[in-house]
Amino acid sequence: MNISALLTSAGINITICVVLLSLYSILRKQPSLVNVYFGQRLAQVQSKRHDLFCFDRLVPSASWILKACETSEEEIFSAGGLDAVVFLRMLVFSIRIFSIAAIICIFLVLPLNYFGQEMQHKQIPSESLDVFTIGNVKLGSRWLWAHCLALYVISFCACILLYTEYKSITKKRLAYVTGSPLNPSQFTVLVRAIPWSSGESYSDSVRKFFSNYYASSYLSHQMVYQSGTVQKLMNDAEKIYRMLKSAPMEQHCGLSLMRCGLCGGTAQPFKVLSSEPESANGRSDYADSDLREKECAAALIFFRTRYAALVASQALQSPNPMLWVTDLAPEPKDIYWTNLCVSYRLLWIRRTATLLASVLFMIFYLVPVTIVQSIAHLDKLQKIFPFLRGISERKFLIQLITGYLPSVILMLFLYIVPPLMMLFSTLEGSISRSGRKRSACIKILYFLIWNVFFAQIFTGTAIDRVGKISSAKDIPNQLARAVPSAATFFMTYVLTSGWASLSCELVQPFALLCHLFERFVLRNKDDPSCGTYTFPYHTEVSRVLLFVLLGFTFSILAPLMLPFLLVYFLLAYLVYRNQILNVYITKYQTGGLYWPVVHKTTIFSLVLTQIIALGVFGLKESTVASSFTIPLIICTLLFNEYCRRRFQPVFTSFPAQVLIEMDWQDQQCGRMEEIHQQLRSAYYQFTSISSKQCKAAHPSHCESEDGDGVQDLEDKAPGEKSTIVQETQVERLHLEIEELNVK
Repeated sequence: MNISALLTSAGINITICVVLLSLYSILRKQPSLVNVYFGQRLAQVQSKRHDLFCFDRLVPSASWILKACETSEEEIFSAGGLDAVVFLRMLVFSIRIFSIAAIICIFLVLPLNYFGQEMQHKQIPSESLDVFTIGNVKLGSRWLWAHCLALYVISFCACILLYTEYKSITKKRLAYVTGSPLNPSQFTVLVRAIPWSSGESYSDSVRKFFSNYYASSYLSHQMVYQSGTVQKLMNDAEKIYRMLKSAPMEQHCGLSLMRCGLCGGTAQPFKVLSSEPESANGRSDYADSDLREKECAAALIFFRTRYAALVASQALQSPNPMLWVTDLAPEPKDIYWTNLCVSYRLLWIRRTATLLASVLFMIFYLVPVTIVQSIAHLDKLQKIFPFLRGISERKFLIQLITGYLPSVILMLFLYIVPPLMMLFSTLEGSISRSGRKRSACIKILYFLIWNVFFAQIFTGTAIDRVGKISSAKDIPNQLARAVPSAATFFMTYVLTSGWASLSCELVQPFALLCHLFERFVLRNKDDPSCGTYTFPYHTEVSRVLLFVLLGFTFSILAPLMLPFLLVYFLLAYLVYRNQILNVYITKYQTGGLYWPVVHKTTIFSLVLTQIIALGVFGLKESTVASSFTIPLIICTLLFNEYCRRRFQPVFTSFPAQVLIEMDWQDQQCGRMEEIHQQLRSAYYQFTSISSKQCKAAHPSHCESEDGDGVQDLEDKAPGEKSTIVQETQVERLHLEIEELNVK
């Protein structure tokens, strides 16, 4: 590939980015699309306002960029939680380290690569990209010490920045733990693999076991039940309720006769069920409907103190490790109830099966990767297959095929990976939604590193060998050029999968199409479901880390890639800040557990870069550069080991000292009794239309939280006060959005 093909790909992607960014700045100003582009700010408040047409709505503006830059980290934390802060800190780290790498490599390494051999250079547009890589440096060149020096500077700066970020995020995680004193998950332990006894139920076994061995700290417990089809019906009922709750009660019938009972029903023929479980109300709301089909061998155990729950979760409860297995419970909104009923003895079988399925899928995926790499090496295929030589007569077609088409095809194939990996993570038996997403993130990351990075290099090397190898002596030279020559493909991949995907992220095409379908096809003018997505950490973290790997690997081998990556990270920082503030809703989070994944992947990228550089220096017959690279690898591994022992334990368990101090403070302030009462109603397996949801939608319709939990809505009509309050909230939100768009 030459420079003109790269510029063709860059021109196409820049045009796409400009068009999509301009389209986004127009679409976000339309009042009818508020639910799509301001779902986080509107939350569950439904808009009723219809403004008159204004010409300013059709003019692109950059107000969202200014707002994204001005937003503080505290606002990011309040909008997206600690995971959002960690994600943005990852982007800040990438911007800093690759700014340093770009300055060093562009001004020091790139000229040495370009003039590495005595040759007649062509004009820049016709120049091959290979002359800008380390492959153009002649054997035994004395200038390879500059590449080694640049590698040292980049590695040391990366370690310093990693240590600073790890230390800062560790403090933020501890503040996150202490900043939520009423978090019920800190008092709750999930126990699975409860042994079956013919003489008593699972509930009796749990009560007997923990009353005997944790008599001073055991508070109560709640069994986990298999809900089956009934749970699905209740989830559907909740979705229907959310669609109806924002509209006036009289509109659901269409005629006012329904309020008089002449059409065979009351004004509101459904009841609102309490979210309080049986232990709190003294009776079950579901006793008559037989919702609890069967007890599972799992239960949630509530303890009197946080420290007692921590000890119980980490202790081996039985001589048989496969019985009475305990873990700290996830937060109530984060818990994944379906997997709690999976037999603990089957989990290892599930994990083995998903591992084998993931490996087979990665192997099967080599087929499209090989096809993509073949298109990228069209000039080599023409020598193998002579019938392709006719294409070379059309210069622009060659530039389009080799510079743009391969990365587009690979990106389209990659769209099937995230949902499949999410399915594998679900089958593994994760007990939390955030844990399932984090597991999917790791799987996608492994997949991208192998199938996008290594597979592209290996398949490209195979094509080169078929076309050029004439003797065994040529094999080392071909391997020396394998990684640097792959930079030509990855530059276009950064443009397509990086720049263009960020523009699509802003426009939200899927949410936009869903909204238009609901509005114009289904004639649903008030669609509260659009714009209520959670942040896709499993796809975005893995994608950013792949670009980090590419940045480190090609920093000294092909420095021309660094400006493209730096633009991607800067654009990603602005786009994701805007999306976290305006679009995505935080329903659950891991509490910063993505940072250890970021740290380990960055260390892997550094070590891989150093190993590849060591091999290239050896093939280039530079003994000095090779000798100095070995201590750098050892120092990087020692740094990783120090960070693993210094910071990682905080992310795997809660510090006992912190939890004990929190328990003391709650006991001295008299809050412990209040916490114990909230524990009884925090975890509720059966999703229902709760009284709190009804009160948020129509305050005048619902009873107080001190009632029995069931309230008929037959004779209640929406009061003027609640309507005025809701309209005032909507007006205030519209004013805030207008301030964001028009400044």
